[in-house]
Amino acid sequence: MLEFVNVSKSFWTGKKRKVILDQASFRVEIGNSLGILAPNGTGKTTIINMMAGLEKPDEGEVLKACRVSFPLGFMGGVVNKHSGTENARYIARLYGLDPDYVEAFSRWLCGIEEYFDMPVGTYSSGMRARFSFSLLLALEFDIYLIDEGMPATTDAEFNRKAGSILRDRLASSTVVVVSHQAATLEKFCRSAAVLRDGQLHMFETLEEAKALYDYSTQG
Repeated sequence: MLEFVNVSKSFWTGKKRKVILDQASFRVEIGNSLGILAPNGTGKTTIINMMAGLEKPDEGEVLKACRVSFPLGFMGGVVNKHSGTENARYIARLYGLDPDYVEAFSRWLCGIEEYFDMPVGTYSSGMRARFSFSLLLALEFDIYLIDEGMPATTDAEFNRKAGSILRDRLASSTVVVVSHQAATLEKFCRSAAVLRDGQLHMFETLEEAKALYDYSTQG
């Protein structure tokens, strides 16, 4: 279970205060994947980061009684001057996992050959995306966080392998995905919410959420 209790979050843009959440309370239950619909620039990534513990709310609490992933594509725990090998083993120790397994799994899934033993700072953007995705899939979580704004990989073979593993993971896990397009949520979620005026409006079905989203964004 992942729960927001009276959470408020806002930013000063230099001209005005931008409210992301205003005393918002909601819960993500294990086994019930959630999609969040919101226009670009309204705070989707901030919500995902608060779920992961990367950002703190201004007020309220984010309660976690399960293993919540870092966002797909997040590279904050990776040290650029260290190699893929060193980073994979470091991340494994952070999560209390076998470094040999995490290294071997990431090396196999990445498919970047000798670059895995080179500093991550020398990787191309596509290689970095493959590496971060491989780390995410090397670790098992109860809830996976997916932000549509995260970098993607264009490598077809990697997408095939990683997509297959992710589908297997999601068959026994829960996912929270944020997007400005309902079609993105259809791949993962049956229930959905709409971020509007600092509140998350929860719905039983994606169709209901889409109706409010379309109404609130038209024009």
